[in-house]
Amino acid sequence: MMELNVKHTSELAPIELVEIFEARTSVFVVEQNCAYQEVDRTDFDGLHVRVIENHQLVAYARIYLSQDGVHFGRVLVVSDERGKGLGRTLIEGVLEAIQERFPGQPVHIQAQSYLTSFYASFGFEAVSDEYLEDGIPHIDMVKQGVESESNKRDSL
Repeated sequence: MMELNVKHTSELAPIELVEIFEARTSVFVVEQNCAYQEVDRTDFDGLHVRVIENHQLVAYARIYLSQDGVHFGRVLVVSDERGKGLGRTLIEGVLEAIQERFPGQPVHIQAQSYLTSFYASFGFEAVSDEYLEDGIPHIDMVKQGVESESNKRDSL
């Protein structure tokens, strides 16, 4: 049974937070061989989108608000679960959570370059040239904000 949930850091149980940090470190530090401060101050006020299957974290992303709009990142699917469409499920959930909580805000991402077509399929557009982030090619992308259906109805 698959479940997608969104929780603020303060709502996470300690075991949930450790599972998140373990998965992120496994993917972004160990797999990608990047030594950097993976857990950061943004985690204090982040929203954590998790796909859980059989009580195991299988996909994850972090959402946070800044002055220029909403950002999400730390997008991952655990290695044993890749190739099953979980990335698409995760991003659909992330965008739904953003639309519910931050309607009309532009959404910013720093996409690994090989994923630009994937993110373009969700309406993201490249807004930078390719650059290296921790030795990995990235491109900044933005999706313009969309009003939620309930906000559209309320304004009629």
